Amino acid sequence: MNAQPSMVSKKAPRKVFFAANHPIYGWLFALPWLIGLTVFYIYPLCSSIVYSFTSFNGIVAGRFVGGRNYADLMADETFWIAVKNTFVFAAMAVPASLIFGILVAVLLNAKIRGRGVYRVIALIPTLVPVVAVSIIWQWLLNSQFGLVNYLLYRVGLPGPPWFGSELWAKPSILLIVIWTIGANILTYLAGLQDIPESYYEAAAIDGAGARHKFFRITLPLLSPIILYNTIMGIIGALQQFTLAFVITNGQGTPANSMMFYAMYLYKNAFTYFKMGTANAMAWMMFVVVMALTVFVFTVSKKWVHYMGE
Repeated sequence: MNAQPSMVSKKAPRKVFFAANHPIYGWLFALPWLIGLTVFYIYPLCSSIVYSFTSFNGIVAGRFVGGRNYADLMADETFWIAVKNTFVFAAMAVPASLIFGILVAVLLNAKIRGRGVYRVIALIPTLVPVVAVSIIWQWLLNSQFGLVNYLLYRVGLPGPPWFGSELWAKPSILLIVIWTIGANILTYLAGLQDIPESYYEAAAIDGAGARHKFFRITLPLLSPIILYNTIMGIIGALQQFTLAFVITNGQGTPANSMMFYAMYLYKNAFTYFKMGTANAMAWMMFVVVMALTVFVFTVSKKWVHYMGE
């Protein structure tokens, strides 16, 4: 029998506007993110630059005033008090966070019973909202009926005035910051666990003691993490706001000793309705933070050591 030729219907090729690998599909997938970036980041950023040169008050569009907002800040006494307070606090908080973070991480990395529990305890303060932390410590450090002063009284020591004194105000905030360095401890702990045990064993064979191992092995190999925490610590300290704002009800008392830069920026924006001045302050801080970050990165080439180099 002769096979009948099969009748296969051939469909016309479907017309497509773009090939499957056309770049437009990538742009379409990225479009939602690009819209969000433009609306919530690029536009506000550009607007902030423009507002810093205007008398905008947050409601009515202001007129162009040139560099008057910046000039007024240079002549503002409270502005310089806020700058001084912020940099003094940063000079205290950054080294203290680094030192205590490393020491606690080394202790938690030791092979002791229950170290998992101790690690959780060290991390718990980081999980508490900053506002709640402020309220808790406002009670603990109350000079009249606070728990800390009560315990000091029980052992025969006079309790300091804490938040009620210009001398003790910043150390009080510093104490709270140190209490909440769990995230720093966690990064240092991860770095410590990444250091090969063979390094310490080789050093022990050569007769190195604990101090020599710490300064010759541990610190150099932790230096990349120290660099990261230093930069983040500088940025965080220069933007200190919530603790002082909640504890002083936004007043920065006593005698403006806790009037930090970010708090004064907030007051200019939402108390005095000087949005132009507030935006000028924001950009001045941006320039300072960028300059400090570049400086730290530049000098880090002399003391940061990466494993394998």
